[in-house]
Amino acid sequence: MPDPDLKSLENVIQSDDVKHTYGLYPETIQKKLLTIRQMIFDLAKHNDEISDIEETLKWGEPAYKAKSGSTVRLTWKASTPNDYAVYLTCSTTLVETFREIYPDTFRYDGNRAIIFSLDETIPKDALKQCLLLCLTYHKIKHLPLLGL
Repeated sequence: MPDPDLKSLENVIQSDDVKHTYGLYPETIQKKLLTIRQMIFDLAKHNDEISDIEETLKWGEPAYKAKSGSTVRLTWKASTPNDYAVYLTCSTTLVETFREIYPDTFRYDGNRAIIFSLDETIPKDALKQCLLLCLTYHKIKHLPLLGL
């Protein structure tokens, strides 16, 4: 799958606010975050456990949530220009579980985020697994290690 860009997704992203926010990010960051966005929608499309994805802004950042899941936010901060992040709800056990399963695969920020550097390749299979757990969190939160 080629890296998506904002132009190719103009008709796909329904929210003008979300489009505008992605447009504020540097192009290299846009491509990285839009790749993760596409992973979210692909997971929903190919998994019966995930309802439609709601795409909106939360805390000024593109956010994604399935009815049975926990919110996933994708963001970049000018204060750390070479990093971008997948933010998760800190009151969940998501990051705690990811640390257990993927201790050396990701860089974490407390119990709230997975951080990536521009110069690293996204470990797509591991990230897809994490995103799937986020999008189905309320169905699996009672399971040890979220069912993994």
